[in-house]
Amino acid sequence: MPDWLLYTGSRQPHDGIDRLPPPPPWRAFDGDPVLPSPEGGSGNEHQATTYRPSDDAVQQVNAALYLRRPLLVTGPPGTGKSTLAYAVAHELGLGPVLHWPITSRTTLRDGLYQYDPLTRLYAAGREGAPSEEDIGRYIRLGPLGTALLPYGRPRVLLIDEIDKSDIDLPNDLLTIFEKGEYEIPELSRRADPSAEVMTADGPSSGPHPPPSEGRAPLDWPGARVTVTAGTVRCNAFPLVVMTSNGEREFPPAFLRRCVTVELRQPSGEAELAAIVREHLGPLADQSDDLVRRFFERSSAGTLATDQLLNAVYLCRHADTEDRRSLADRIMPYLSGPIDDD
Repeated sequence: MPDWLLYTGSRQPHDGIDRLPPPPPWRAFDGDPVLPSPEGGSGNEHQATTYRPSDDAVQQVNAALYLRRPLLVTGPPGTGKSTLAYAVAHELGLGPVLHWPITSRTTLRDGLYQYDPLTRLYAAGREGAPSEEDIGRYIRLGPLGTALLPYGRPRVLLIDEIDKSDIDLPNDLLTIFEKGEYEIPELSRRADPSAEVMTADGPSSGPHPPPSEGRAPLDWPGARVTVTAGTVRCNAFPLVVMTSNGEREFPPAFLRRCVTVELRQPSGEAELAAIVREHLGPLADQSDDLVRRFFERSSAGTLATDQLLNAVYLCRHADTEDRRSLADRIMPYLSGPIDDD
């Protein structure tokens, strides 16, 4: 294994991230005060410890770490694009992955932070006029906003299915990635633009509960951090893993600033069988026929590896003699011919 690799794909946690050299001068950021990295696992330990990255994926992850650039991961469904983020966080001990799923309605603001003025007004109606000091109780940083806090070690941010976004989001992200910072106007326009806000870490990652639930903002679980001067600026640039199923093309300027890697489906029965064993252990015994059937059918249409895992698991537990028919129903084509007979 080349010495320069920090992430090796070994699936064994180690402190290789401590060997990460200083960034290129054009990618250096100086956010402060520097924050300690949160403790804990990646958030998906089974996937992280069973994932088998390709040599290309390992190399490009390291390129993204060294260059402080986002990693754009493309490939068909079921190739482990999202799992790659959890595998890196697990091996390098970078804490819980910050997950930001994308839809056609997602905006940049959704990823940066949420401000809940309605709950603040509701509280003011009960307690009197809202004070300037309490505004941080109603601000929660999103996954992107949390990843850009001035941590001493990079956080891992998973931007899932960015190809589903509207046309503006990639360029909006590009601006944030280049600057390594963002402003919270609700803070910056105050006389005292500093406040203690919530982060995306913690057991509650969904929307704030409505006032009708009678729950005070300070009851919402999650870590808290002080934002000064109304601006968040990173120190260690996060490892940003963006996944795409290839449903759209991205602007050249966006691609030029990303490290890219394409993940492919397993190339043979032996590789498929190894994946099944990693995930299912003894349950994978006597699964050779299903692996062979999956590989044969995959030549006629798109199938995902997790369909094979589901079929193997179910067929080991199902009380039926017609396991082949059951497996075929669990492994429908995602594209291509429906009938391969």
